Amino acid sequence: MRPPESDYPARWWHALDDGRIQCDLCPRDCKLHEGQRGACFVRRMLNGRMVLTTYGRSSGFCVDPIEKKPLNHFYPGSSVLSFGTAGCNLACKFCQNWDISKSKDMDRLMDAASPEQIARRARELGCQSVAYTYNDPVIFAEYALDTAAACKQLGIRSVAVTAGYMHPEASAEFYAGMDAANVDLKSFSNDFYVKYCAGQLQPVLDTLIHLKRDTQVWFEITTLLIPTLNDSDAEIHALVDWIGAELGPDVPLHFTAFHPDWKLDQLPATPPATLRRARRIGLDAGLRYVYTGNVHDTDGGTTSCPNCRAALIVRDWYDIPAYQLGDDGRCPHCGTAIAGRFEHFAQPFGARRIPVSMPR
Repeated sequence: MRPPESDYPARWWHALDDGRIQCDLCPRDCKLHEGQRGACFVRRMLNGRMVLTTYGRSSGFCVDPIEKKPLNHFYPGSSVLSFGTAGCNLACKFCQNWDISKSKDMDRLMDAASPEQIARRARELGCQSVAYTYNDPVIFAEYALDTAAACKQLGIRSVAVTAGYMHPEASAEFYAGMDAANVDLKSFSNDFYVKYCAGQLQPVLDTLIHLKRDTQVWFEITTLLIPTLNDSDAEIHALVDWIGAELGPDVPLHFTAFHPDWKLDQLPATPPATLRRARRIGLDAGLRYVYTGNVHDTDGGTTSCPNCRAALIVRDWYDIPAYQLGDDGRCPHCGTAIAGRFEHFAQPFGARRIPVSMPR
C-alpha cells in the first residue's frame, strides 16, 4: 500500500554527517535541514528522509497535439495527454509558465490522479502518449516514472518536456523510462544561464549528449529566442555548430518566439524575422530539420526532405494541412529516410487543446 502522497519517498538523495540530507537529483545539490524544502520547493526533508510533496497531484490535464511539446518527428499528428505539477529547479526570469512553475505546491494542485488512472485515461481519450510538461518533470521524476511504467503496460508512450537540468546518475534512470523528450536549451552562454536561469549550461549539454549516445529516446531541442539576450548571430552559430558536431544533423531544432512575461516583461516579443534568420543559420550549418515556433510560419513549420526538398509534412502552427510521409518514414519522392518515429494518422489531431478531468 502506498504512503500518503504528500509523504511519498523520494529517490536520489543521501544523508550528510551534520544531520542534513543532500538532494542528488539535479546540480543544485540542495542540502536540507528537517522540514526544509529544496529550491524546487516540492522536495523536502521529513523525518530524516527526502519526500516528494506533489506525488499524485497535478495542476491540470489537457489533450494537446504532439506538435505543441514541440515534437515534429515523434508520431506527427497524434494526440498527447499532458500534465504537470508545481515548482521548478531553475529560476528563469522569462518563464512562460511561471504561474505553475513558480507556484507553491498547494497553490495549483487541484487534480489528483494515480499513475494507473492517468494511463487508463490516456487510453480512453485515444492519446498515443502522455507528456510530463508545463513545469519540469525532473522535479517530480518519481511520479513521472511510475506513470511511464503504467503507460507502457497499456502501449502508451511517454514524453518528457524538460530543461534537462539533471545529474547524470538520475538522468540515466529517468530517461530509461521515456520514449521521447524535448529539451529546452535556453542559450549557448553559461553567463545567460547564471544570470537569467540561476543555473549552468554544461549539465544541459551533458543531458543532450547522454540522450544521443546512451539512449534510444527520440529527442528534439527548443531554444526560445529573447531579443538582445540570446538572439545574436554569433550565439546562434555557436549553438547550431555544437549540435551538428556533438549530436549530428538529424536532431530537430526549434527556434521559438518569446513573449514578454514574468520578470522580463519589459522586453519586446521576438520578431518573426529573428526566427527565420536563426532557422537559416541552422540550415546553412548543415542541420536538416530546423523549425520556427510560436508564430504562423508555414515554411518554418514544415518538415521537408533533406535530399529532394519535397514538403512532406506541412504545418501551420499546430495544424497539419498536408501529410505525405508514410509509416516507413521515407520520402515518397526520392526514398530518403526521415529521422524520427512515424505513423500516419488519417485525421491529425489538429490545433485543439482540450482540458480533461480525471475520474474520481
